[in-house]
Amino acid sequence: MQTTINHDKITTINPATGKAISSYDQTSTQQISQVVGDARTAFEKWRKKDILERCDYIRNLEKILKKNQDLYARNITQEMGKPIIQSYAEIEKCAWLCNYYSEYAESFLREQIIPTEFRRSFVSFEPLGITVGIMPWNFPFWQVMRFVVPTLIAGNVAILKHSSICVECALNIKDTLDEAGFPSGVFQIVIGDYRAGEALVQSRIDAVSVTGSVNTGKRVAELAARDLKKCVLELGGSDPFIVLEDADLDHTVPQAVHSRLLNTGQSCIAAKRFIVVKEIADKFTRLFVQKTKEEIVGDPMDTKTTVGPLVRENQRQALIRQVADAKSKDAEILLGGRIVEGTGYYYEPTVISNVNHQMEVLREEVFGPAAPIIVVENEIEAITEANNSEFGLGASIWTSNFERGIRLSREIHSGVVKVNEMVRSDPRLPFGGVKFSGIGRELSEFGIREFVNVKSIAVKDITPKILVE
Repeated sequence: MQTTINHDKITTINPATGKAISSYDQTSTQQISQVVGDARTAFEKWRKKDILERCDYIRNLEKILKKNQDLYARNITQEMGKPIIQSYAEIEKCAWLCNYYSEYAESFLREQIIPTEFRRSFVSFEPLGITVGIMPWNFPFWQVMRFVVPTLIAGNVAILKHSSICVECALNIKDTLDEAGFPSGVFQIVIGDYRAGEALVQSRIDAVSVTGSVNTGKRVAELAARDLKKCVLELGGSDPFIVLEDADLDHTVPQAVHSRLLNTGQSCIAAKRFIVVKEIADKFTRLFVQKTKEEIVGDPMDTKTTVGPLVRENQRQALIRQVADAKSKDAEILLGGRIVEGTGYYYEPTVISNVNHQMEVLREEVFGPAAPIIVVENEIEAITEANNSEFGLGASIWTSNFERGIRLSREIHSGVVKVNEMVRSDPRLPFGGVKFSGIGRELSEFGIREFVNVKSIAVKDITPKILVE
C-alpha cells in the first residue's frame, strides 16, 4: 500500500538561534511517481555509458564542490549547527571521495576472469537500476556523496530523500550534480518527511541505502523486503574508546576529546564509551576534563568555535534526560551537565564518571557532547566491556604496543577498528557495522559493489561438425 503525502510545508530552523530559515513544499505522491519514472528512463541511457565516461562526470563534480565550498559550508552550518571549520572539512572530504573513485572505480568493476573448463568464464559487475538514498542531517553532504558517487559510477541512477532538517543542502547537492553536467534524471531529489521515504521505498525502485537510526533502518528494511529490494543500512553506534595502561596519554587524550565532541557529539562513529584501565584511569580522567574545558562553545559561524548547538531542542532534551538519569543513579558529573542559557540548542560539554549499565548513557546511543568514563581492571575486562553493546559500528584501541593493538582489534565486535587513531570513515576502506549498527558496506571497492549485480558468465565453445560427402 502506497504512502499518501499531504501538502504540508517543511520549515528549516537555525539551531544556533532557534529561528526559522526557509519553508519548502513537500514532494507529492504523484510527483514521486514521476521522479521514479524519469529515473527509469535515464537509467537505460546512463547504464550504457562507458565507466570511464561516468568517471569524467565525477571529476567534474569534484571541481564544482571545490569551487562552491564557501556556499556549501555555510549552508551546512546554518541548517544543522556544525562548526564552520568542520563544515569546510566535510566538503573537502567529499572532493577527496570524488577523486578517489574517479581514479579507481574502473579497476574495482573490471570483469574478473575465472579459470574453469569453459572457453571463457568471468564475473561481470552490472548496475541494478534505481537506487534510493535516505540520508541524515549530521553530515549533510558527506553521507549523501558517499552513497551517490559510487552508485552513479557503477551505472545506477539515484534518488535522494534527505532529512527535512537540511533541505537547502539537498538542493545544493542537486545543483552541484546539474552543474557537473549529469544528464537529466540520473540524480534527483525528493523533499519530505518519513512518508516521502516510505513512498520511495515502496515504488518501482531497485535498491535503497539508509543512514540513520535503528528504527528507521528496520522500517525501511521491512518495506524493502516485501519486494526483495537490496538494502544497505548504516545505523547507530556506541563506539568504545579503549585506553590501555601503556597508552601515550599526550597523544590519546586530545584525540579522545576530539572524537567525542566532533560535530558536537552528533556522529554515529563518535567515541561514546571511554573504557580505561584502572592503572591510568585517574590521570586519563584528569587530563580529559582539563582538555574538554579548553573547547570553545559558541556561534558555529565563528572559526574559533569547536562545539556548536545540538540540531534541535528534542535532541537536547534527550541528552538532558540521559545525563539526569545517570546522576539519579549515583554517577558523578565531573564537568558540565547543564544547558547553555540563551538562544539556540546548546549544551555544555559533559564528563561523567562512576557509570554502570543501569544508566541510559551506556544503554542508549548518546548523540551529544557527553562522555561517560568506565574504569576496568585490565585488557580482558576492557574487551568484554567494549563488546557489551547492541551496536557494533566502530571502536578504537590506544596502546604503545603495535602487536597488542592488532591482536585486540580482532577481538572487537564491530565493522571498523582503529588503533591509536580516532574512528573516521575513509574512501579507501570499507565502512559499516554489525549487530544493530547495520547491514552492508559503503566506500572502497566493497562499497561500490553493494549496488551491482555480480553476474557469473561462462561460455562453452562448441566446434561445429563438418559433414564429408
